[in-house]
Amino acid sequence: MNIDCLRLLFQAADSQTVSDYVRYFLHQHTIQLGQPATVKVAANLVRLLSYNNKNFLQTGMIVGGWDKYEGGKIYGVPLGGTIIEQPFAIGGSGSSYLYGFFDQAWKEGMTKEEAEQLVVKAVSLAIARDGASGGVVRTVTINSEGVSRKFYPGDTLPLWHEELEPQNSLLDMMNVASPEPMNM
Repeated sequence: MNIDCLRLLFQAADSQTVSDYVRYFLHQHTIQLGQPATVKVAANLVRLLSYNNKNFLQTGMIVGGWDKYEGGKIYGVPLGGTIIEQPFAIGGSGSSYLYGFFDQAWKEGMTKEEAEQLVVKAVSLAIARDGASGGVVRTVTINSEGVSRKFYPGDTLPLWHEELEPQNSLLDMMNVASPEPMNM
């Protein structure tokens, strides 16, 4: 196992651990106050856990949701525990390919369908360029009506590059006529 695989494992484990603690604290909050916590409270719990353990954690997180006081909110909590309220947030290994795309494509006031198609397009771009981004898209929409989830299999996603003709083996590719060598 190489160092990048180990890094991904630690990041995934750290994300899961922070999520588990936040879920526990939010459950306690709901029991004590008799109502669910706001999205801002959840984001601040992530921020506190991340900041107080910044020397041990290797993860940034996105916290999003809907509450009756502020409606839909999304927060980014990068490494170190800063909290940033944003109109959208992206993260993960393929996100570095997407910042310019989102700067150009994001529009305030998009419909649910427009936003979902933007996400599908963005994740398919990341998949085309980043081997760790997977091969499918899962969307989760959180609004006043509840939570809805959709699944987009890889064979339904847009392609972003020319596909190579299928080959039976590496030897087939090596037997393809190569250009004449250059004479110097």
